[in-house]
Amino acid sequence: MRGLTRRALLGGLAGGLAAATTGAGPAAAAGRSTRAGREPYVPVAVSGGGGPLGTDRVHVLKIGADSARTVLVLVPGMFGAANDFRLPARDVVAAVPGVQVWAFDRREENLADRSGFATPDPAAYYLDGHYRTQDPAASAFAARWGLARTLEDLRTVVAVAAEGGRRRVVLGGHSWGATTAMTYAAWDFDGCAGYRDLAGLAVIDGGVRGAFGGTGEPVEDSPEQVRERLAAIDGGAVFDLTLSAVGLGSRAESTQIWYQLAGWYAHRDPDGRSVLQPRMPDALRPPVPVTNAGLLGTLVDAGFGWPNDISVHSGHLADGGDVRGWVDTGITPIGRVAATYAGGPVPAVWEWYWPARLSVDLDVADVYRDTDLTRSLGLRLYHAAELNTPLYVFETSYAKGTVASAAREVVSDSRIPYARYASDAGMNHLDPLFAATAHNTLTHTLTPFLTGLD
Repeated sequence: MRGLTRRALLGGLAGGLAAATTGAGPAAAAGRSTRAGREPYVPVAVSGGGGPLGTDRVHVLKIGADSARTVLVLVPGMFGAANDFRLPARDVVAAVPGVQVWAFDRREENLADRSGFATPDPAAYYLDGHYRTQDPAASAFAARWGLARTLEDLRTVVAVAAEGGRRRVVLGGHSWGATTAMTYAAWDFDGCAGYRDLAGLAVIDGGVRGAFGGTGEPVEDSPEQVRERLAAIDGGAVFDLTLSAVGLGSRAESTQIWYQLAGWYAHRDPDGRSVLQPRMPDALRPPVPVTNAGLLGTLVDAGFGWPNDISVHSGHLADGGDVRGWVDTGITPIGRVAATYAGGPVPAVWEWYWPARLSVDLDVADVYRDTDLTRSLGLRLYHAAELNTPLYVFETSYAKGTVASAAREVVSDSRIPYARYASDAGMNHLDPLFAATAHNTLTHTLTPFLTGLD
């Protein structure tokens, strides 16, 4: 996700909540996730970044067998984290023998205090202010956690996954994670082009060269905009506060905590009366009593006024009853959202502290070539014209076609031998991460691409 604005988030939301209090059918119970074998979440040591003790590491969530010959490394998008990919990764591993998926968590995930999700009542821990927060005033190190830092960390993960050449690596990502994967391929790592590490690229609803143009939120990459944004970072605004526009709190982590709490209660007691509803801000509180699953539905379903990039097609509140439950009618059952949002307490779906410098760098990298501005920011995009890696591209309704058109421009300006394009206009930006297996066009089209790499 990227480019959220307060106008887009709150315009029509209250009306959506009021209008969505009617429906048909009984409340649907949110399903529990099942685990097919171990799915370890492991640390990978990376070079020093000047952060607090324990932050010189990243993590990967591993889905599938370590004996797999191919590793698909996936990078989450803006405010996203490794658990975004657990469900589609399971589908890919089940469909393609010999593939393992590694979901990547950036080093800033080490800053989050998720210990409260191991307690019986995490709402008390987080909403009553008992958790450890990261003070921006004490976080000057984050001003240097931009794209160069992320790509150096990611290259360490790619090298570990490759096991000295024994295994091949396909790199992909969702939204700005797709942008990250593409910049990795064009990046110059001390004279070595990033694409030489890779057997393929997988772009999911994101990318470069104007991939986000159709969203109506163009990249902010003019020299004047960049100067202003860098000055704000130098002034102490080291974390991106975009998600505060949701209205669930003003801190960098406030909205993410609320969403994980909603998933936690919906996963453990879907039909119980919502624990969080009484504590919600007036503008976002459903006007009728709802269950835990019902509350999560009001926070994620497109029918409640949420913009495309933070919503899914799930269902609606049940009609009638003292407490309204949730009815699944869409491609993304609320139980799947709950299971992944809940975490365990890690890995999580939402990153708490997204560095503002990373936002600047990813916007500027959209040009996908070496310019005076990219060089001034230390963005080493030297090898885009040399790319010779097969490419998979998937787009939803999110960007109205510009994801694919931008990718075609990259292909025409490089040596990419072939590209496979797929789309589903019935999906919102987050549906590919949580949709039911039978309805997930992403995994149905990604698996043939991976199989074809043989």
